[in-house]
Amino acid sequence: MLSRMGDHDSVRGSYDTVAEEYLARLRDELAGKPLDRALLTAVLEQTEPGGVVADLGCGPGHVAAWLTEQGATTVGVDLSPGMVAAGRAGFPSVEFRVGDLVALPANDGEFAAAVALYSIIHVGPDELAGVFEEVRRVLRPSGLFLVSFHVGDEVRHLDEWWGHDVDVDFRFLDPEHIVDLLESTGFSIEMRMQRTNYAHEVETQRAYILSRRT
Repeated sequence: MLSRMGDHDSVRGSYDTVAEEYLARLRDELAGKPLDRALLTAVLEQTEPGGVVADLGCGPGHVAAWLTEQGATTVGVDLSPGMVAAGRAGFPSVEFRVGDLVALPANDGEFAAAVALYSIIHVGPDELAGVFEEVRRVLRPSGLFLVSFHVGDEVRHLDEWWGHDVDVDFRFLDPEHIVDLLESTGFSIEMRMQRTNYAHEVETQRAYILSRRT
């Protein structure tokens, strides 16, 4: 999970604190999210064979592991060393790297596709454009990028999470603004949708945008 530099330490520390419990609770999360699986499958079906897929803000790597199970070669990137350690222990078939969305640990054009599910919600508003520029840098030409986030204009702060002391903000975002930023940083929009939460999720509206590097 990734944040603007001013909140970098608190976000990293918070996710380090909950890493093992996060993996235990959400390891099989995608089993209850058919629309998410369908969108991830759509990304894989349009990714060139053998191309590497990046999971940006991967947490403990359960989405990256699901992509790997579908036949993809996947790299998970997360700000939290605790999350990366949990991912390496839980999903040895996935390559993990510690890194920030604002300065991805990847070469230019390294990835054939990328996904960022609920990771940009920890990015400062003034850094979102730079994040999308970084994603574009590490994608091959015509590479797909799927991003999801909570819809709105509020900021929810947690001091406690699953019984652990944390210090982390969750920023809700305007889909129109995200579309504008993606287009201004070199992406063309191929799909956008919103859904309500599933019964087992926090009650929010969720947006998904699929774009392609131009």
